[in-house]
Amino acid sequence: MDRTALEQLSKHDLIALLLAQEAHHVAEMASMQARIAELERRLGLNSSNSGKPPSSDGLRKPVRVSSLREPSGKKTGGQKGHPGETLCRTETPDAIIDHYPSACARCGAADRGDGHWPCCAAEPAPAKAGVFDLPEPQPLVVTEHRGHDCRCAACGAQTRAGFPDWATAPVQYGKRIGAFVLYLLHYQLLPEKRLATLIADLFGVPLATATIARISRGCAERVQNFAMAVRDQVAAAPVKHLDETGFRIGGKTQWLHIACTTLLTFYRVSAKRGSLLANVAGIVMHDHWHP
Repeated sequence: MDRTALEQLSKHDLIALLLAQEAHHVAEMASMQARIAELERRLGLNSSNSGKPPSSDGLRKPVRVSSLREPSGKKTGGQKGHPGETLCRTETPDAIIDHYPSACARCGAADRGDGHWPCCAAEPAPAKAGVFDLPEPQPLVVTEHRGHDCRCAACGAQTRAGFPDWATAPVQYGKRIGAFVLYLLHYQLLPEKRLATLIADLFGVPLATATIARISRGCAERVQNFAMAVRDQVAAAPVKHLDETGFRIGGKTQWLHIACTTLLTFYRVSAKRGSLLANVAGIVMHDHWHP
């Protein structure tokens, strides 16, 4: 509105115009503040406070939240009555190595020439120091299974003995190697290449990453029925918790879904974030995170 038009307004009209403009400015300011708050919230999103996968955090990792536990007033460390774990001396060591002085501590005379000092008639009990260590790496233990043919004395039929159900190939790795690989791969979360290097360095076993993947797939097939039984139990439970988190597989974002009760936990991977279990009954709990 120009100056001439303002001069023609009455006092009441001018006051009403100014009030209307002020209300408009207040509304604009509130909208801008809300927009700024939303942009700041988006900038602060990371894998710890949203559904974004950890890979999206980049080199700048989120600040770790300090402990929310209240002070208990107790001293730090193990509490009184805690059993603890420590090494204890054993009376049946696997090996004994005797050590003798190479020279007399008083006069410096050397030993008698055969590497040992003549022992006293009343030699005191030697000092002992127990050292607990890992055994030296041993070469692979190869067990050959032989299926023999036997002829029946009653009817003359010839029968060949079968192999154990896990010995299915002329040459293969045994169950101990498979169990060790599964433990390191799925519990300790070692990548396949690093796991192969570790097995080769410690035991001299040249495992290929394809072999590690095959061992993992074989385990998954063996426990499939158990996994489905857990899934059905969780889906039918009166109360269960559902959630998901994003992660990367082969460079693509996938979603790890969890469905659990106080006793059972079922994991599954899906390309869809909102994918739900089928045949879910009862009450479903979630963490109330709005997205």
